[in-house]
Amino acid sequence: MASQLILLVFPLALFCPLSTSSSDGLWAGSCLAVETAGDVLTSPDGTFNAGFHPVGQNAYSFAIWFNKPSCGANNCTIVWMANRDQPVNGRGSKLCILKSGNLVLNDAGSIPVWETKTVSQSPTHLKLADGGNLILRNFEGLILWQSYNSPTDTLLPLQPFNENSKLISSRSQGNYSSGYFQLYFDTDNVLSLMYKGPEFSSVYWPSPWLLSWEAGRSTFNNSKIAILDSLGNFSSTDNFTFLSADYGSKISRMLKIDFDGNIRLYSLKEDGETWVVSWQAFPQPCMVHGCCGPNSICIYIPNFGRKCSCIPGYKMKNHTDWSLGCEPEFHLSCNQTEVGFLKLRHVEFYGYDFNMYPNVTLEDCKKMCSQMCDCKGFQYRFIKAHESDGIYCYPKTQLLNGHRPPNFNADLYVKVPKATVSVYSDTSQDFELQCSNQVQQLERKYSKIRENESLKFALWVACAVGGLAFLTIFLVWCFLIRTNGNSSPKEGYLLAPTGFRKFTYAELKKATNNFSEEIGKGAVGIVYKATLSDGRVAAIKRLIDANQGEAEFLAEVNTIGKLNHMNLIEMWGYCAEGKHRLLVYEYMEHGSLAENLSFKALDWKERFEIAVGTARGLAYLHEECLEWVLHCDIKPQNILIDSKYQPKVSDFGLSWMLNRGDVKYSKFSRIRGTRGYMAPEWVFNLPITSKVDVYSYGIVLLELVTGRSPAMGIQVTDNESPKEERRTLVAWVREHMARAKETETWKHEITDPKLEGIYDGAEMLILVTVALRCVQEEKDARPTMGEVVEILLRHESH
Repeated sequence: MASQLILLVFPLALFCPLSTSSSDGLWAGSCLAVETAGDVLTSPDGTFNAGFHPVGQNAYSFAIWFNKPSCGANNCTIVWMANRDQPVNGRGSKLCILKSGNLVLNDAGSIPVWETKTVSQSPTHLKLADGGNLILRNFEGLILWQSYNSPTDTLLPLQPFNENSKLISSRSQGNYSSGYFQLYFDTDNVLSLMYKGPEFSSVYWPSPWLLSWEAGRSTFNNSKIAILDSLGNFSSTDNFTFLSADYGSKISRMLKIDFDGNIRLYSLKEDGETWVVSWQAFPQPCMVHGCCGPNSICIYIPNFGRKCSCIPGYKMKNHTDWSLGCEPEFHLSCNQTEVGFLKLRHVEFYGYDFNMYPNVTLEDCKKMCSQMCDCKGFQYRFIKAHESDGIYCYPKTQLLNGHRPPNFNADLYVKVPKATVSVYSDTSQDFELQCSNQVQQLERKYSKIRENESLKFALWVACAVGGLAFLTIFLVWCFLIRTNGNSSPKEGYLLAPTGFRKFTYAELKKATNNFSEEIGKGAVGIVYKATLSDGRVAAIKRLIDANQGEAEFLAEVNTIGKLNHMNLIEMWGYCAEGKHRLLVYEYMEHGSLAENLSFKALDWKERFEIAVGTARGLAYLHEECLEWVLHCDIKPQNILIDSKYQPKVSDFGLSWMLNRGDVKYSKFSRIRGTRGYMAPEWVFNLPITSKVDVYSYGIVLLELVTGRSPAMGIQVTDNESPKEERRTLVAWVREHMARAKETETWKHEITDPKLEGIYDGAEMLILVTVALRCVQEEKDARPTMGEVVEILLRHESH
């Protein structure tokens, strides 16, 4: 009976074609018209729409988009397009299902610009599914075509990504046509990102200077499948995985390759009107190849973004498009006597070397490049690679992928006409980072005295000897701090940007004198004092629960090792040998904040600077490196103090990094942190976000002000009752602050007695106010660490 009913209803659908907004779909013989605004398909749950979307003046593409955020001024969140590179006219264009089973998009009624090339003997039906998949089926239910199999620049949850899939970025902001960046599986079965420009192409992810296994990838797979699940977990058959910062929440998400070449995971906030980035491949966007085009330099400025500049002597090729890069303003002769070189400090242009020439002088390198007509310049740097230490020259055929990596101490010499070297030297500051601190030159006048020739000669000799001694010390220092690695000279050159090295277990065992001097202990490991072979004093953390495989551990440590901020402890290296997992950090002379609060007299200025510096470090972790770098155990024991009493947050990301397998539905399988500093989310098993660190930071601020440990509680006696009670540090401070209008003595009552009443009252009030905001029970009522920094700096500037 049911089958007879279907046979009865189906022909009626053919005679009554759908041409308005519907979740039922489109049947064979029906069309959607570009002129009819209501001609859209809607998914059954109302999340997605499919229809014609404007991409220019009188230009439309057939697309799928999210219904939320609302499409103000046709600015929809597009996830798929049929004809991104060939828009159709705003009149007469239609998407139709032919009775032959082919789905066709016609421009101005007659010119086909896109089709599925499907054939079916039985009637076909087009429907937009709940997951955003546009599916064409025949009467028997067989899928003839689906949009999931031909993505544009976006991958949706549960949408398979395989060897036939490819995400291609859009051309620019607002230009939906195909751009220059692609995500795909390469021939080694590794998920990769490639810049495929009009003239040059190069793979930039995984890091091209790493072998696949060094990047945590596996080539031993044949399936080539990657998928993003509905909870925010992305996994690929090459062993690449990541979790979104809001993992576990059942919200709308999309993985997108943006027009700047970065892959980002977007999550829709609860209000349904804002997308937030919950993961990205590159915290430093200048690592993306081709982002600024040839002959240009990319500089990343925190809180501002990426900035492109032409090399001195070059001009922008197209003022509307940086991807085309820059072109020379001069004509370069092949006559080596007519060329010169302009030095660009700390700049790297990746790839496109003629060759690598070891142990050559700077003048020899200049001569070599001068004699090559096609040489555009050369990289010149010292490399330390065990027995192959030396200075290397890399003449360049092209100046591509220019940027300034952190801690990159080599120079690039650009080839220019000899007559223009001095002219272009004056403009080389155009691409320098502009510091906010202004330096004003002081005018000083000195009276001229009679010169004593003997004394003058003696001074010249003393200066020469002193200069030679200084130069010798400087060169020795440079030799000592260069990264050691078990690599060839060429590999050393490529690995230098990672900024840290691999140690053997035997090296670290010797450096710590068989792990004899313990200086700290935490939830994930024991810390020992060590003296490295180059004389540096280090802190070695020996991980207790190191249950990761070596490839996974290396990939994780590589990420943490690239974090670079003045208020984060610096990682110098690691050891991953057998079952041993160790991390090598810089040693902090003044120990932890906890030690300083207990046994030393920190003055008020030092305390306020520690509050600001700690906030800056956490803001960097949460907002510049995304919320997945969570600390989960902010407390005075994990805030170390350097020789200038500047704070450095330690153990950042490791609690999260080493136990990602514990995460389930955005909740941890075991509570982390320290009693007294833990946010309510831990206790009530609520989703864990960066706001747990904000709460802990608030407690640290109260401890900085009061000198009291929150874990111990505070013993108080009620005036109306002799009964003694123990109250939390937060409750105790709130009670005193509530009496602020009645008496000003509350400040003196809560400040650390070690301060002996010497403190800045205004600064003390702002710290307490910020702290109480940070420890709100409801996480959304707490500020972000970025907002905390702004508040403290605003007050500090006054």
